[in-house]
Amino acid sequence: MADEELRLVEAARRGDIESFNALVRLYEGRVYNLCFRMLGDAESAADAAQEAFLSAFRNLRSFRGGSFRSWLLRIATNACYDALRARKRRPAVSLDAGADDEDVSSPLQVADPSESPDDFALRRELAGAIQHGLAALPEDQRAVLILSDIEWLSYEEIAQVTGANLGTVKSRLSRGRARLRDVLR
Repeated sequence: MADEELRLVEAARRGDIESFNALVRLYEGRVYNLCFRMLGDAESAADAAQEAFLSAFRNLRSFRGGSFRSWLLRIATNACYDALRARKRRPAVSLDAGADDEDVSSPLQVADPSESPDDFALRRELAGAIQHGLAALPEDQRAVLILSDIEWLSYEEIAQVTGANLGTVKSRLSRGRARLRDVLR
């Protein structure tokens, strides 16, 4: 996988659009999921993910090697931070708010034919509670928690993605998990 990724990155750096498209297909799910968890809604997540891939494409020549996945997730995290800052500057109320308060577009809402309707409802309720809990966390703790517990990145990769040192990553993760635990209780 790493050799294939490296080959695709090098080809994309030389201008091969199909190679970059292959990288997009390889990481689009992870990038969207990160953005969805950070931003809490499907439309904003799709916009941030698209912005992240556009930024990666425009800045591919500045990629200095290492983990392409970490570099891309850092760009996506920064796109989410930008979206969150924009929300604070220009808060908006959805005209659809209240019509259907449940967001059925969560990536966790895939139907399993072997799952009973009760189990599906419980899983959906838990997914909603987790998403609301994540939204209640400060942005830096939310990002670290998503990267660790949802995206399964190592502490070192999280430090690379967030630009924080290893000790800061560990403390943010510990505080974020404690706050999420409190919210879920």
